[in-house]
Amino acid sequence: MQGNFSIRSALLILLLAVVSYFYGLDSRFAPKNGDEYPYMHIVRLTADSGHWLPLQSEMDGLKNTKPPLLFWQGIASTSWASQWTLWNLRWPNLLYTGLTAFFLFLAVRRFSAQTKTGILAALVWLAFFSSYRYGRPFLTDPAEVFFLTLPFMGLLYWGKTAFDSRLLFPVFAALCFGLALLAKSFAYIVPATFALTLYYWRWREWSLSKFITRDLLKLALIVIVALGVFALWFLLDPSPEAIWREFVLGENAGKFQARSSNYLFDLFRGGDSIWMLILTTLANAGLFIAVLVNTLWQCWRERRFLSIEENLLLLLIAAFLIVFSLPSQRSGRYLLPVMPAFAALIALHWQHLSFWGFRFALVLQLIILGALTWVGFNLQAENPIWHYSSGHWVLMAISVTCALLGLTKTQWCKSLTLAVCFLSYCALNSSLAPLEGALGRYDFQAIEAVQEKAVWIPCDYRAKDEEYRLLLPGAQLHGYPSQQANDITGLLGQYPLVAVQAPLNSSIEEKLAACPSCNIIGHRMEMRARQTPQEIEAILKGHIGEYLFVNEYLIAGPAIVPSVEPGNELSSGLPKDACR
Repeated sequence: MQGNFSIRSALLILLLAVVSYFYGLDSRFAPKNGDEYPYMHIVRLTADSGHWLPLQSEMDGLKNTKPPLLFWQGIASTSWASQWTLWNLRWPNLLYTGLTAFFLFLAVRRFSAQTKTGILAALVWLAFFSSYRYGRPFLTDPAEVFFLTLPFMGLLYWGKTAFDSRLLFPVFAALCFGLALLAKSFAYIVPATFALTLYYWRWREWSLSKFITRDLLKLALIVIVALGVFALWFLLDPSPEAIWREFVLGENAGKFQARSSNYLFDLFRGGDSIWMLILTTLANAGLFIAVLVNTLWQCWRERRFLSIEENLLLLLIAAFLIVFSLPSQRSGRYLLPVMPAFAALIALHWQHLSFWGFRFALVLQLIILGALTWVGFNLQAENPIWHYSSGHWVLMAISVTCALLGLTKTQWCKSLTLAVCFLSYCALNSSLAPLEGALGRYDFQAIEAVQEKAVWIPCDYRAKDEEYRLLLPGAQLHGYPSQQANDITGLLGQYPLVAVQAPLNSSIEEKLAACPSCNIIGHRMEMRARQTPQEIEAILKGHIGEYLFVNEYLIAGPAIVPSVEPGNELSSGLPKDACR
């Protein structure tokens, strides 16, 4: 019940949310999207060039992949890559996320006249897994979400004053949209303008004549100014033709090409269908997916009695959903800007929502916490070097206890569902904390030994070497396919300095017996990715250390390899860099 959601409990959960978002912000294992490494690569090379533009990259087809605002942000926050840490790259995005939550709170508090409802809306949005996953790492999404949603929250906050504004608000909205385009894509002007059109039209009580006479010119001004801001990229970049070829035609127009047989087939069937778009959009809520479904059902049942603000929130969601159902490439990630609207609707209906959605979320949380506890217990039992602090087990115990209380105590169910969500995020980071210490990093001697030397490392994703730059700063990194990482003999025959991997509790000395000149420079533990279905089945049966984690050794071997310039691996007789 919302009556049990007091200001005191709201502030306590808010404190827990802040802790969960800051905890592990600089972690290599923070939930994220794989795009972070290519973006880091572009920032580093652009900063090394000493110029803001053009963007630089050594990866084929991945240079002008996004507008420059994110990369400029990374250059500034790392002082031209001189302070190269995940913390420095990510904290501006965390600031965007915090500001989005804050302005969502202000807007909902204003039109609902309830401070608790405003806080609740911000907390629910922060509790969405999409907000946590995409709102902290070095990705384009936090700025995109902030700048796209700010004008709509402004309309909800100021109401009639903003809707009737002839210049001030339209210019404000245009600048916000322009910065969003400069952070993500010019294509976002379509759903943003469509949603704004529906907002104005609804405010004029669906009178077309009033909308045309009072608001049409405002919308035209907003579109022109926003696209003008985006066009600065073309004006400032010395190679605008490359932007047109790679970004406009390749990155954006390519999304309308049929993914399989034809456009209509893709629209209604397959992984890019509109049904999958709806499902992945709902899945952005993460553990709150059942609560969101319950909220939307309640909105439908009460559709005749919804307030104008609730109607506007639903129109925003509908506009983005309609527009992003048109490209043949459909993803719930494109609808991240409407997740604050979903959170606001949940907060507005919080008191009347059924308990089944919250209990479903609590069961999911218990499953996650149970799995983390089981994996952690087995790891610590199998590997003496894997050690958790007592604080980790206290966190797990508190999280499980709160989830069980939420299931058994009706009056605490809703509030504890929200709290345990943030506890689960903390537990996820805490479960991998040992790898953030000495166990998962090379020591100082190993780092010193590879300074300015070519080191070959396993790559399972493009630009994965950017992660190794955090582990081996100062080394010249090149990649080989990660599937070869356990072929120690073959790798030592190809590369003079190479990182190889071996299962936990296995002896590498036997494989090095035939290579007396080989020398282990350093070692660490690493978590594997992209397991096969058979390996996943083995992990579920308890073989965690064998298939989920590996020991990685940095070995100097007898191979003599010519010096390698970036992109010239084939001309030197070496395999092409797998990180590129």
